[in-house]
Amino acid sequence: MIRRLTALALTAALGVSGAGSTASAAPSSAAVPPVFVDGHGLTVVSQPAWVGDNERTFVFTVRTAHVPAYSVMEGQVSGEHVIMVTLPEGYAESTARYPVQYHLHGHPDRPNTVANLRLFEETTAGVPLITVAPNGSGRGWYTNWVNPPAALGPQNWEAFHLDQVIPFVDANLRTIPRRDGRAISGHSMGGFGAFHYAEHRPDLFAYVGSFSGGLDLLSQEQRAAVVATTQLAGSGTPTVPLDAIFGVPIWPLDGVWNRESPAQHVASLRGMGVAMYTGNGGDLTVNPALAIVENRAWATNIVTRDHLIGAGIPHTFIDYGDGSGWAEGCTGKHAQLPCLLADMNHFVDLLMATLTHP
Repeated sequence: MIRRLTALALTAALGVSGAGSTASAAPSSAAVPPVFVDGHGLTVVSQPAWVGDNERTFVFTVRTAHVPAYSVMEGQVSGEHVIMVTLPEGYAESTARYPVQYHLHGHPDRPNTVANLRLFEETTAGVPLITVAPNGSGRGWYTNWVNPPAALGPQNWEAFHLDQVIPFVDANLRTIPRRDGRAISGHSMGGFGAFHYAEHRPDLFAYVGSFSGGLDLLSQEQRAAVVATTQLAGSGTPTVPLDAIFGVPIWPLDGVWNRESPAQHVASLRGMGVAMYTGNGGDLTVNPALAIVENRAWATNIVTRDHLIGAGIPHTFIDYGDGSGWAEGCTGKHAQLPCLLADMNHFVDLLMATLTHP
């Protein structure tokens, strides 16, 4: 039977992600990753180092005054932000400029996991596309926090990513530094972030994609999910006040929640490519926590789809239900890698039909 959401499920709801293990640096080889130079408010703490065996993906670390400290998960250092980048094959031998997809991880995930390494490398094999995955922390929610705790200082994740990471990447890699060479996507909490960023800065992105994103902050379930992430140590230590991210979630004090909800503010996406992917949880008695999380994410995507239709905005909406017709091994649950690989494969095809590329 369908059980009422537990506190853990609420924590995950529309924001959990299958983090998996962290991708570690590969043995050194003859190939040398790019060298980055400080700029745009970012200080390079550690230079790019290859991860995996293909010498396509590297990680590096930066500091920023926009998020000088943050709640950390195991293995993270507060104030140090890992960014993972996957280059196109043949990047080092080419002089071409490439489009960039910025991909935002979910909760409580991180950019440099083995799952994300597979997600980026397998879906862009042979594709002239750079993928950049910045740190969003376990509970950053890709926004500038309303009431950040004094112990952490500013939590301006949106400013960090949009005002610093994007121009920094353009300055250090051979990108196409224009809207027609840039896309944003994300999974779960990151799907929220992708739509949130695209709606705020449509001048930056030609395409936006959400994979099982929690897109409706007017939903009481979604609000409960966000609030729950503030309280669980699994989302990062220290925990933060309930109203830290979007303020008080109760009317009439919930103006920020209403204003920042992607589902109801789609008008600025007009003229941009838009894609959403979601299952419905499949059999809710099998792995019920992740089944219910996906089912509730599905509900927020339906609301967003209806607003896109109402606004007359063309979009792609893939509702793959229990996953049986979408990908082998996908059963419609949240954070299933086979589902996400199929999502990303489809989305990359859309990008390459739209973005300027070599």
